[in-house]
Amino acid sequence: MASFQKRGENSWLLVVEAGYNAKGRRIRRTRTIRIEDKALLKTKKKLNDYLELELAKFQMEVEAGEYIAPEKLLIKDFVKDWENKYAIKALGEQTLETYLGHIKNHILPHFGHMRVDQLKPIHLVNWLPDIKRLDGKDEPLSEGTIQYIYRVFNNIFERAEDWQIIKENPVAAVEEPKSEPKEADVYDQEEVELLLEAVQSRSFHWRIFVSLALATGLRRRELLGLEWSNVDLEKGVITINQTITRGKSGKPIIKKPKTKKTIRIISLPDSIVEELGAFQLHWKKEKMKMRDQWIEEKHEWLFCNEDGTHFYPTTPTTWWRRFINSSGIRFIRLHELRHTSATLLINQGVHAKIISKRLGHSGIRITMDTYGHALQSADEGAAEKLDAIFNRKEA
Repeated sequence: MASFQKRGENSWLLVVEAGYNAKGRRIRRTRTIRIEDKALLKTKKKLNDYLELELAKFQMEVEAGEYIAPEKLLIKDFVKDWENKYAIKALGEQTLETYLGHIKNHILPHFGHMRVDQLKPIHLVNWLPDIKRLDGKDEPLSEGTIQYIYRVFNNIFERAEDWQIIKENPVAAVEEPKSEPKEADVYDQEEVELLLEAVQSRSFHWRIFVSLALATGLRRRELLGLEWSNVDLEKGVITINQTITRGKSGKPIIKKPKTKKTIRIISLPDSIVEELGAFQLHWKKEKMKMRDQWIEEKHEWLFCNEDGTHFYPTTPTTWWRRFINSSGIRFIRLHELRHTSATLLINQGVHAKIISKRLGHSGIRITMDTYGHALQSADEGAAEKLDAIFNRKEA
């Protein structure tokens, strides 16, 4: 037997009888559903049809043995459902791997034993400020990492609420931890010149890699995803339409950008176009030398191994550390060549909107937030130039 009854202004309780227990008492399974569609609430027949359908689906779930009462569902078990029924489809492989790492190392050790319906906001209020590393070091995680863990936890319980396992998401009731953006560590113009001079003694492909990183501000994964079909030497532009990243278990994958903003065409300085032309000729000669040992048939990667296959996603970072250590140049992270590129453009007076487009930001606000310090310095420089003009006028 199954029925539904109104509980609130827009909520109903679904009830399904599931037989009798050992003591001869009826087993009742219940689920509360909320209806946000105001038009549906105003039409009695459509509302009734909708409720009957939801009741039938709930009854089938109970009869098939797929229903798990919230009072019996542990967080560690729900996470498996979350992964299989949502995360694998909705999240990119690298993002999923990061999520699962935080779940394994931080969330489950503290909350895995709890029932889904037992988690309260106060648990998170007490836990978030004191998250510790589980690698033996008694050091607090960075603000950014704690914020990321919060978002993972929130994502899990959003699904629990969406799937009506719980009435409300307790994580959403807790304010997201703040993470102050760190000022990017970048090279100034003199250091860029030293870098370009030092890299001249390295392999041709690394010279091009560094030059493109500085000239375009491309991300590492975007540089690795470049093929010769993306390079137009006549027009002096490159097209960004794919990336190479680490997927599940570290396996490299080729991905298409998620948004139109990250698919873009970037103009190159003439000197870089000339360098790319020479590199293309070099690349073709190397391919001819390899003959049958060149195994890549589908793609023509700019940055590849001797057999034509693309570099592993972390190869540039490994090379960069070794190169910096042996060259005597001040160390910054490889990704900060992207920030260096943006800062150089800002210092040359290029508009933030143009920089945002080159970098593939989803909006100019990200550019303004990321490079606020550099933009402020450039603005002060502009004020000084105006002051010089007005001083001449007064003189």
